[in-house]
Amino acid sequence: MVFPPSLASIAIRFGPTDYFSLLVLGLIGAVVLAQGSLLKAITMVVVGLLLGLVGTDINSGELRFTFGIPELADGIDFVPLAMGVFGIGEIIRVLVQQEKSGGTVIEQGKLMPSAQDIRQASPAVLRGSLLGSVLGRLPGGGAALASFAAYTVEKKLAKDPSRFGQGAIEGVAAPESANNAAAQTSFIPLLTLGLPSNAIMALMVGAMMIHGINPGPRIMQSEPDLFWGMVASMWVGNAMLLVLNLPMVGVWVRLLKIPYRLFYPAIVLFSCVGIYSVSNNPFNLFLAALFALLGYTLAMLRFELAPLLLGFILGPMMEENLRRALIISRGDFGIFVHEPISLGLLIASGLLLLMTLAPMVRLGRDKIFVE
Repeated sequence: MVFPPSLASIAIRFGPTDYFSLLVLGLIGAVVLAQGSLLKAITMVVVGLLLGLVGTDINSGELRFTFGIPELADGIDFVPLAMGVFGIGEIIRVLVQQEKSGGTVIEQGKLMPSAQDIRQASPAVLRGSLLGSVLGRLPGGGAALASFAAYTVEKKLAKDPSRFGQGAIEGVAAPESANNAAAQTSFIPLLTLGLPSNAIMALMVGAMMIHGINPGPRIMQSEPDLFWGMVASMWVGNAMLLVLNLPMVGVWVRLLKIPYRLFYPAIVLFSCVGIYSVSNNPFNLFLAALFALLGYTLAMLRFELAPLLLGFILGPMMEENLRRALIISRGDFGIFVHEPISLGLLIASGLLLLMTLAPMVRLGRDKIFVE
């Protein structure tokens, strides 16, 4: 409610150079937040950028990286990539670990958090909410990136990182808080810049355009009822989630009693149904299977997966704005430092990258490029 009006006044002055520099800042942020090897984080960003460029060139109409597969002419859909890498791939990883360890037993304690749990989780909730609010506003940000980033931050700040993955309450409280915060603030770049920060916001853009509404800096003046109605719906929606979830927490916990041999096939089934229903294209199921193997392999090699997703989303937008800027400047790259907003964003990106390389910030990494 507070930030969009001021950002909209700035967004009116944004050009292709400014958008490109803003997207660079988003990618640098993904590298900074990645855990472990810096080289691996950069590699994941590059892989995501390359995957985002698959399909038809927007300027020349030539096919790129399709390997003669006609189904890739329109590019790779976000859903099979995300569901394959983060969903099915994670299931494969967990199943392999359980087979090696002989399975795990989940102990159920009290359903409601104790006073000690609340005290322990409160700092993580505040940090997660703040981080989610910031990342939700970044291009390519959103709930998924905010959740991964909040978990990474809590694990780095923890005195005993080995607790994470074993039921540490901070590892649940921070990502959930970041998820809720980013889900709201991801509307800010959509409504002020006309720039969808993730795939869900891209669907929102399509829905608005179907009704003849163009999101951007002037939407608050042209469609005030829509803008403030969406803000009000966030308050109502969060209140209803609280009302519904608290009484039904026992129901959700009982889902943990479902045997894994039944639980995981159901997850895969619903994932496949969701992937197919988005575009009614069976080829996306094969893509999801391929990305599931890729996600499992990368996880086993300790690659961070969130930068891959961010690079995939931002790649096409970065290319489009880069080309627009170079067309305006007739091939002069100096245009990116001549524009004050673009220069400021590039300086911020450089400072953020330098902070990552500084000894105080890279604590927890054995080396800059090699773990």
